[in-house]
Amino acid sequence: MELKERILKTSEELFFKFGIRSVSMDDIASELGISKKTIYLHFEDKDAIIHEMAKNLMDCEIDESEKIFMEAENPIDAVFRETELLRKNIALINPTLVYDLKKYHPKTWELFRQHKQGIFFEMVKKNLKKGVEEDYYRKDINIEILSLLRMEEVEIAFDSTIFPPTKFNQIEVQTTFIDHFLRGVLTEKGQKVYETYKKAISF
Repeated sequence: MELKERILKTSEELFFKFGIRSVSMDDIASELGISKKTIYLHFEDKDAIIHEMAKNLMDCEIDESEKIFMEAENPIDAVFRETELLRKNIALINPTLVYDLKKYHPKTWELFRQHKQGIFFEMVKKNLKKGVEEDYYRKDINIEILSLLRMEEVEIAFDSTIFPPTKFNQIEVQTTFIDHFLRGVLTEKGQKVYETYKKAISF
């Protein structure tokens, strides 16, 4: 692995474990066993590391979501697979990470918002459209509005001022939102499939 990739990987591990603000360039250098000066040969500052790390994570998320959509048995199965992926990712993330990103790294936060408003929005729309076509979701739903709603739910769930980590479990918040969202769009056929998945998988 090239040094630049090692710096990104190590930084990601530290940020996920401790949050962004509490990890310094000295911490990253110490963890890697290199000088801070060596890091600056590859990255202008900590913000540059965070920005590139975020881009890489979003690219991976797009690849994983597209794979899930292609391999899923149906749109509801795709949601359960996405939820399982979300569980794994949340388990690795310090609750303060999103707050730190939003408050102290506006450039990268804007990148996240663009990703959410673009790629994520289209993924939700694609799932809803397919669900309607295959009679898992109701035909009378407004796909555009519901896609926007689902997109905002993700950000709200990560908002520590609304759901402080000392009081709420992030995975439970996300799965509650997903459960509530799906129950509003399911047909009778979709409801049966949904309940079958819920019994088979801890949700």
